[in-house]
Amino acid sequence: MTSSRRDFLRTAVLLSAAAPLAAAGCSTTDPETEKAGGGTLEKAKKAGVITVGFANEAPYGYTDKSGKLTGEAPELARAIFKNLGIDEIKGVQVDFGGLIGGLNAKRFDAIAAGMFITPERCASAAFANPEYVAKSAFMVPKGNPKGLKAAEDPGKKGAKVGVLTGAVEAGYAEKTGVKKGDIKTFADQASAYEGLKAGRIDCIWLTRISLADLLTKHQGEGFEVTDAFTPVIDGKEQLGAGAFAFRKADTDLVNAWNGELAKLQQGNKLLPILQPFGFTQAEMPGPGDTAAKFCQG
Repeated sequence: MTSSRRDFLRTAVLLSAAAPLAAAGCSTTDPETEKAGGGTLEKAKKAGVITVGFANEAPYGYTDKSGKLTGEAPELARAIFKNLGIDEIKGVQVDFGGLIGGLNAKRFDAIAAGMFITPERCASAAFANPEYVAKSAFMVPKGNPKGLKAAEDPGKKGAKVGVLTGAVEAGYAEKTGVKKGDIKTFADQASAYEGLKAGRIDCIWLTRISLADLLTKHQGEGFEVTDAFTPVIDGKEQLGAGAFAFRKADTDLVNAWNGELAKLQQGNKLLPILQPFGFTQAEMPGPGDTAAKFCQG
């Protein structure tokens, strides 16, 4: 479920996460690259390290108070890369909207940010199969004074909606009737919350998972998260499927990642990795939830 979610680079912040990481490989199909010593996967194996881009958005990929890179995506990376020969992960922090650009500029080798798979993004990056499928929700003032419960409500009621830069929710809002001038973009969850608190917006539109996590940081401050809902655009339900993204040339890495992800799913070992970050069985992908499905829209 995803999304949340965001194109300019913030100053890159490199972090080393010493937890064991063995690598799902990134091997390019470029013959010249192969001659030069292998693709991304082989290079990462030889170096013992792989670099991932993240947007510092909890609970997907962020740094905790100790400076450790964590979240559902980095922890899943640790589990999957463990059997692929890479012992270290480095993170590069980027605004969500700059993640695909940074990936293709080779600032990092994978996107670990719970990024939603969309047809537009699939034109620029190779997505692995999703690790979660999420529904939307709103964060609103306590009591939900505007009665925002469904995707169509903000447009019908003239509400100002906060979304994250580059997020799919901006498109959802516009296509369900919210005026462009009433869609306010924010760089991150913290600034969106400040906008809500200051009354500049009437709600924040993100995944239920994101907003539930945000609410835990602001208990007792007069806000709540609505029940989850699924936007319907042009007759199609818009479930957010979150996944890792790689460069299009790195087919070996994508295949290796998908193979290890399938093993976790088949062994019922995926949910225990994601559960500490607020995910439930309801967010686990089904058999037909593939990258190909969501790339088609």
